[in-house]
Amino acid sequence: MDIQLYDNWERRLRPFTPLRNDWVGLYCCGPTVYDYAHIGNLRTYLFEDILRRTLEWNGHTVRHVINITDVGHLVSDGDDGEDKMEKGSRKAGESAWQIADRFTAAFKNDLNSLNILEPAIWCKATDHIAEQIDFISCIEKNGYTYRTSDGIYFDTSKQDDYGYLARIKRDAIKAGSRVELGEKRNATDFALWKFSPDNEQRQMEWDSPWGRGFPGWHIECSAMSAKYLTPWFDIHCGGEDHISIHHSNEIAQNQACHGTRLANFWMHGYFLQIDSGKMSKSSGDFLRLQTLLDQHIDPLAYRYLCLTAHYRSQMQFSFEALQSAQTALQRLRETYHAWPAGGSVASAYQEKFTAFVNEDLNVPRALALVWEMLKSELSDADKKATITEFDRIFGLGLASWVPQALEVPAEVQVLAEQRQAARAAKNWAEADRLRAELHALGFEVEDKAGSMQIKRL
Repeated sequence: MDIQLYDNWERRLRPFTPLRNDWVGLYCCGPTVYDYAHIGNLRTYLFEDILRRTLEWNGHTVRHVINITDVGHLVSDGDDGEDKMEKGSRKAGESAWQIADRFTAAFKNDLNSLNILEPAIWCKATDHIAEQIDFISCIEKNGYTYRTSDGIYFDTSKQDDYGYLARIKRDAIKAGSRVELGEKRNATDFALWKFSPDNEQRQMEWDSPWGRGFPGWHIECSAMSAKYLTPWFDIHCGGEDHISIHHSNEIAQNQACHGTRLANFWMHGYFLQIDSGKMSKSSGDFLRLQTLLDQHIDPLAYRYLCLTAHYRSQMQFSFEALQSAQTALQRLRETYHAWPAGGSVASAYQEKFTAFVNEDLNVPRALALVWEMLKSELSDADKKATITEFDRIFGLGLASWVPQALEVPAEVQVLAEQRQAARAAKNWAEADRLRAELHALGFEVEDKAGSMQIKRL
């Protein structure tokens, strides 16, 4: 069954055909490790994980690469301000190298908690300075660079189709621009190599043919993707905010050096919205995965929540929605665990499931199919076998989940008993008040004939 994927280069669904016979190249822009990842960032990696699982579901071997940006990403995407790593270093009171290691480890731990498959290759910008210098030299040799007092810049006016991915109209930018260009020739030009300031020593700097300094943000992905996936590979992914600058500049660099647009498909995950705005690390006020853990939310409940919205739609986050996702996940786990083993995969449901995920990763519809199947006439054993197969895509770890003995705090036990007494006395207002107190502590009571069962929310 053909896979249809939405390609932002062509702005349409296209049938996916691998460029090679042996593997599919998948490059995913990784984090800038100056702080923790927030749950909006993690939604993008969940979409990319579903993409990889779908490719593997269809029999492809995936060479999955994620980069770690540990130098060169300036506070402004317009190449102004200081390096985020240097700024993060001052904030943390640690060296840039130390915070890079710490936040890289935290990021990998978050991916593991969300059951996101580890890539075949991790690549750090600071481990590939030589490759970036070589790539800049190639661009320079082909006549696309110029020098200013603070660095080597890419001259976007040399490419008639610069910014096509984002449908950038340079004439409109030029006509309406209030950007301070400084020594830049064009508002869309960007740094390939930045010089270290004369009056200070950076923590991260290297010698180069142009002077001591550090690479620009965009060059690392061009250099590392070319090294590990060749200069023309299958799919490049990232967040929707990468379209207009980072990915447009990656493409410009590759066109200048290798004559390709880097990847055959350009795919982007859309923002997580909270309180009518996108979640952003720059504000300093964001939700981490640890924030959810602190509120007794299973990380896989967040994964389940993300499965309910298509990757190309912005998703509104609320704790109410997350709590509903946790409830649904727990119900699915308990139902799955109670079913007997030894069944067979239901081919009719598998065919429908494959059609949904192959239609541009329509996982919300595939998830709805599961709940439809639960109400079907299939045997419980066949349902279990079928959902086990589907979980190769969902990544909810259903087969490895086992119920845990619940440790009920004494305070919760007392409140539950008081609620039971209030119900027996038909004091419904008091029973509801006590129920709300239990919920605030992360517990609920399931009433049964003559008894009760305390559960975590």
